[in-house]
Amino acid sequence: MTMDYLLFICSLLLPLTSAVEETLMDTKWATTELAWTSHPETGWEEVSGYDDAMNPIRTYQVCNVRELNQNNWLRSDFIPRKDVLRVYVEMKFTVRDCNSIPNIPGSCKETFNLFYYESDSDSATATTPFWMENPYIKVDTIAPDESFSKLDLGRVNAKVRSFGPLSKAGFYLAFQDLGACMSLISVRVFYKKCSTTIENFAVFPETATGAEATSLVIAPGNCVPNAVEVAVPLKLYCNGDGEWMVPVGSCTCASGFEPAMKNTQCQACSPGTFKSKQGEGFCTPCPPNSLTSSTAASVCSCRNGYYRGDSDAPEAGCTTVPSSPRNVISSVNETSLVLEWSDPRDSGGRDDIFYNVICKKCHPERGSCSRCDNNVDITPHYLGLTQRRVTVRNLQAHTQYSFEIQAANGVTAKSPYSPQSSTVNITTNQAAPSAVPTVHLMAASSSTMSLSWLPPERPNGIILDYEIKYHEKDQGEAIAHTMTAWPYFLVSRALRPGHPLIGPVLTPDCGRATLGATAAPPTSVPTCREQLPLIVGSATAGLVFIIAVVVIAIVCLKKQRNGSESEYTEKLQQYITPGTKIEEVIGAGEFGEVCRGRLKLPGRREIIVAIKTLKVGYTERQRRDFLSEASIMGQFDHPNIIRLEGVVTKSRPVMIVTEFMENGALDSFLRLNDGSSRSSSWLACYGASPLA
Repeated sequence: MTMDYLLFICSLLLPLTSAVEETLMDTKWATTELAWTSHPETGWEEVSGYDDAMNPIRTYQVCNVRELNQNNWLRSDFIPRKDVLRVYVEMKFTVRDCNSIPNIPGSCKETFNLFYYESDSDSATATTPFWMENPYIKVDTIAPDESFSKLDLGRVNAKVRSFGPLSKAGFYLAFQDLGACMSLISVRVFYKKCSTTIENFAVFPETATGAEATSLVIAPGNCVPNAVEVAVPLKLYCNGDGEWMVPVGSCTCASGFEPAMKNTQCQACSPGTFKSKQGEGFCTPCPPNSLTSSTAASVCSCRNGYYRGDSDAPEAGCTTVPSSPRNVISSVNETSLVLEWSDPRDSGGRDDIFYNVICKKCHPERGSCSRCDNNVDITPHYLGLTQRRVTVRNLQAHTQYSFEIQAANGVTAKSPYSPQSSTVNITTNQAAPSAVPTVHLMAASSSTMSLSWLPPERPNGIILDYEIKYHEKDQGEAIAHTMTAWPYFLVSRALRPGHPLIGPVLTPDCGRATLGATAAPPTSVPTCREQLPLIVGSATAGLVFIIAVVVIAIVCLKKQRNGSESEYTEKLQQYITPGTKIEEVIGAGEFGEVCRGRLKLPGRREIIVAIKTLKVGYTERQRRDFLSEASIMGQFDHPNIIRLEGVVTKSRPVMIVTEFMENGALDSFLRLNDGSSRSSSWLACYGASPLA
């Protein structure tokens, strides 16, 4: 056990306050005779005398030393105990030295005995209780520290004795003389108590001592006003000597209050000061840009235009929003943009500054701007930026934009005003369109091939023409062909045996194909002459779709010969709306089977239709490409273009219902009628004549 630990234990055992004595009886208070009861009457005698301060008092004395077998008793009046458990008796007396008295027998004494008797009422008489040790209870034999030989030289002795535990309403004191020559100058009866005290900002009430001299009486405590508990339970121990010991638990001043009066009170903070937390700390002046005019403030309010962030401590000063960013620099590269800027001149007194970039697309014809759509990419991000540089991509070509760079910090959200910002206006340049997303081989023969594609997702202007590059197998140099085509339409070119490839058509033996597009600025509007090839291409697209249907029919017929037609038709009929009847499978292709059926719509006569289905297990991309064909067909209403009757997407399989072509595949029809005037009229009508 270390010395420091021993000192700590000793400090707990040391009394915190001195004892308080409460007197129950004192013979010095008597103004008349005491009239205590004595037995026998020739024993103790009441006389007037003086105390050590020469104040007149009533005393008792006895000196029958020359007579043998002395047994003189003196009993006090009834003394109420006031619910105390232990009392103390202070006796002041003088005793004459037996050796100083000549001619006395050997029975001379220099001591006397102290007794007490408990009773619930003042019921003692001259004969009861009996004058003997039982029923009286002996406390102690009292001996003087000094005896005297001559009366005028006698010294007063003072002795204190205690007894308990007491349980009845009161008690009597009794003094027994067995042959001494003595004077009982005064008798005081009192008890000890621990007085009301304040320890650790807790009040402990007045508490009487315990029944035994070693007893510890627990007294509960309560925090002083404006204090709160920090450790419980609150209690203090009162020992047998009336001293407080071993405090347990504590209180501390609440927020807005500080210790005062030697840590016995908690007083309110004065105006202009505050204390945010409970504890023993003192009030301090309000932090910068804050104030308070009330007392007991736990926080100082911010001045107008200044705020505290959600994570700011009350001890922190109030801050404000930053000024706008400086020196904004923009660098435009076609449809991309780089923005850079410098820190604001005033950070608002904070170091948690960040930036937001707001993109707006402007419409000069309307004189307004609107927020950019989600396709615009701002890297690394557009909100909560800690760096001062961003890259913006996917803007539209030849378009005006406005970019607002906001400066914000931890208190911007507290301000009722918008963040300070700097604005830069830019106009994007001409830019090439994005790549064509998909290219489909719709049909192919020994000398011809039909392709279809979707327009670029970002055309960056009006698409004027597409460039198709191709080369035959085992030939490295590609042949480029630029053609004017309307988006979504199909393209078909013919290859003649013995001639080089002409036009953007690939034979089945070709290796790869690339497809590009050229865009024009939004202000470039095609003339009527420029639009004519587009219109002709629209008609060509319808014919090519027919060719694709006929080619697919060959595969379906093979499936029919394998005996699967009836099974598939039966399954498909479950998903056709009422009024539609599937008759037979007539072909198969990349996405699924093509069937012939009959469609009966309300208010219309029954017609023969072609039904194209999407096979089971399709991917999302296949489904999108499948439905894109219907999207293309649905844009036209012309007698020379195959007509879209409807699309089924809410059931499985997904189906496209179109007009039924009686003459079958167009490429087969043309080969059968090659060289005839009828064939030439078809080519002239649909713009499919060979290119030189």
